[in-house]
Amino acid sequence: MQTSMLGMVAYASTYTAMRQFTTERTADTPDALWICEHFQQYTQGLAGKSAHILASGDIPVLQTDRGGQVTFHGPGQVVAYPLVDLRRAGYYVKEYVYRVEEAVIRTLAHFGVTGHRVRGAPGIYVRLDDPFSHARLAADFTSQQLESDPHCFDGLGKIAALGIKVSRHCTYHGVALNVAMDLEPFSRINPCGYAGLKTVDLSTIGVSTTWQEAAQVLAHQLTVRLAP
Repeated sequence: MQTSMLGMVAYASTYTAMRQFTTERTADTPDALWICEHFQQYTQGLAGKSAHILASGDIPVLQTDRGGQVTFHGPGQVVAYPLVDLRRAGYYVKEYVYRVEEAVIRTLAHFGVTGHRVRGAPGIYVRLDDPFSHARLAADFTSQQLESDPHCFDGLGKIAALGIKVSRHCTYHGVALNVAMDLEPFSRINPCGYAGLKTVDLSTIGVSTTWQEAAQVLAHQLTVRLAP
């Protein structure tokens, strides 16, 4: 897997580039991992509902072809786009998602933070009262409960959002890890379609690190976890 550190790039041009990469790649094209951060941008998933955008203000909204609902990208967030040929890698979409989430969990562990999965709600979450606790989450909810009951996420903050697209067995889009960013724009949406879901970053839970360090750790973990 070839890793490219792109730095600060516009979302729209990166979106176009990864779609083109996926369309033009052949069975011999090496997998790639693009690591970047974006200027302020709301993005909407294929099934995204406009009602989940409460007040976009001066931040542009872009419709995309990834899964999921609305999310926010901005400076201080590490965005990773794995461009993987799943057929060549030898695993299916469900395992791919698990591996990406595991890379985020291992990245958080590097900084002493315990990341959690919530069944039916892709992405990684932390306990707001004690992000460093190793205790497992007790609750398990259905997708319907997650959508209708905002209390399902009580005590949790979302620190990484996941949204992917698979075309001809090849992945694009990816995962965004919040490091040290302006979190206010998340209050103008229902993050990932969940009203009242709190969004956090490493800095607000007491972890002091740089974008570069977090990017390097996440890139390493993704390279290891997504290997065939």
